[in-house]
Amino acid sequence: MTQRTPTATDADRLPPVLPRVAAAAVAALPPRLHKRLDATIERLAGVPADQVDGGVSVDCGPEARVTLTPGPTGAVTHPHQAWCSCLLAPRCLHRTAVLVACPVADPAAHPDPTSSTGASSTPGGTGAATGRTGRPGRTGRSADADGPRSARTGRSAAPTKAQRAAADALWRAAGAVLAAGAPAAGAVPQAELLRAAHSARLAGLPRAESAALRAVRGLRAHRERQAGHRLAELVEALHDLLYVAGRLAAGDPDPALIGILRRSYQPDGTLEVYGVCREPVISATGYAGVVTHLIAADGRQLSFGDVKPGGPDRARDCDRAVTEMGAVAVNHAVLARGGLRITGTTVSPDGRLGAGKGVRATPLSDTDWSVGPLAELFAHPLAEVVTAQLAADDPEDPARAGTALVGCDLMVVGAVGDQVLARELASGTDAGPDRALVPDGPVIRLMPVNSHPVLAHVANLRRLASWPGLRIRVVGRLDPARPSTLHPLAVGPVPGAVATLRLPVDWHGRADLGYDQIQGGHLPPRDRAAMTEPVLAAGVDVVAESPLWRLRRLVELAVSGGRRAVGEAARSEGAELAGPLRRAGFTTAATVAAALAHESDRRGRDVFGRLADPDPDRYAWAWLAATAHLAATERELIRSSWAVAPVG
Repeated sequence: MTQRTPTATDADRLPPVLPRVAAAAVAALPPRLHKRLDATIERLAGVPADQVDGGVSVDCGPEARVTLTPGPTGAVTHPHQAWCSCLLAPRCLHRTAVLVACPVADPAAHPDPTSSTGASSTPGGTGAATGRTGRPGRTGRSADADGPRSARTGRSAAPTKAQRAAADALWRAAGAVLAAGAPAAGAVPQAELLRAAHSARLAGLPRAESAALRAVRGLRAHRERQAGHRLAELVEALHDLLYVAGRLAAGDPDPALIGILRRSYQPDGTLEVYGVCREPVISATGYAGVVTHLIAADGRQLSFGDVKPGGPDRARDCDRAVTEMGAVAVNHAVLARGGLRITGTTVSPDGRLGAGKGVRATPLSDTDWSVGPLAELFAHPLAEVVTAQLAADDPEDPARAGTALVGCDLMVVGAVGDQVLARELASGTDAGPDRALVPDGPVIRLMPVNSHPVLAHVANLRRLASWPGLRIRVVGRLDPARPSTLHPLAVGPVPGAVATLRLPVDWHGRADLGYDQIQGGHLPPRDRAAMTEPVLAAGVDVVAESPLWRLRRLVELAVSGGRRAVGEAARSEGAELAGPLRRAGFTTAATVAAALAHESDRRGRDVFGRLADPDPDRYAWAWLAATAHLAATERELIRSSWAVAPVG
């Protein structure tokens, strides 16, 4: 495994490359050079990329310089846009290593000129906006219209032969990566995943393609030990990829497995929208900017973004970004605290507002969280909201989990690191200085939605955590992977409370945590009574404290070490692996753990009695069964962490 911790990411110095281009370069490389490819990529990681006319150039040694000239979208979309000065070009190690070292481009944002699916309909689009950092947005029309659903009957149909073949290629490529483990999943196995992802795109399988690209990015981040990367994220990406590919390859007609293509905006007539908050966006795919979250008069959650190629500095500088919406210039700082009456509106299925030429917008007066449609965010207890959201989300589609905004009134009780500990204030009571806490309610953790130092999230949460007893109104998102955890986007004063925020008048009752800086003057005098009360403990992490950590360790070991590492762990631990799970009542978890351990060490024999290569399909299915059960069980534990303890 590589050991570098780069000071500058590849996204900062090299342009993104379409998966098809990188995969083709590896396929064209002579097999004798495959073993040297990973070492060459590692050696080039610290080589600076020189800016040249129309692109970048990388010095690969004597008489070898690779030049990349991205297209109009800023990405390398064709093999001719990358060439090397050495005599073996284009089938040379230098060119291939540089292309593989580049970030993986999002094919939806950088249309492939050779593919009929490369162009996407984006009337009035604002770039490849993503509502969540590091995760590509799920936008556009359903791919069902192209085949898996009958337009006349509306019933689901089995995947086509081409779709099943593409899914099978993805399954085999992902299964090989899983069996080898991340340390052995270098450039060549990654290229197989990229090639299969391109085939999935041509076959009209956007969800499978997206899962494959997330898996490749996760493998690279894990191998390079990038700051902020978590092994659990790579496990999640491989789980989603194998789950979708396996079911499609078997002919499952569920249209949710197909996914939805990017961005088909539909007319929505006249619409009134009210600003909730702004969110800085820093994407793992090389995009950055701002997204303003809105609520329509009919209660729908919408968004309007300005996200384009760039890094963290662009996200920071979008504090008061101005984006064209038809003939109107929209200031995001103003929109987040006001509203618009829009005619000629276009809206994507996931709630993104279009900005086409036919759109007309008129500003509305400043809005308040406590009146109108915005007040609905705070009208229900958190336990009720979380239960409904977890039930509505697709547990097998991590890109759709935890995206809806939630609102609540909290009292700060302490801090753990960069996390604020808080308790929920009871709803349905008269607002005032003595507003009660929810009896036996959970201790809620507020974690930064983005900890990048150029943004204000961490500093603002630290300021709030230093004021126990402070009442705050919070808008954020549920963290579906952690017990009783929210990612706050904005805060404001609790109506009628004394020990609450005192924000400037021009902030209109809210502070966007990614941009606005909360100062000491924005806080009330310290409540000595609250300060002298014992600070509540962070509470028990029901996921970390359960015996499920044994199954979690096993499935993560399979990814970080490969099949052989799981087999060695099973031989050394024996009954200690599944026994504690079974004794704690997690009998199914014990069963799938034992099945994975057994399959990892099982090898058959050929007709001559010689040991045969292990079956990658059986092992992949065993691992998928273990991860699926683990995710479902942890999800139920997380749901229970929000529940109010029964009285009596």
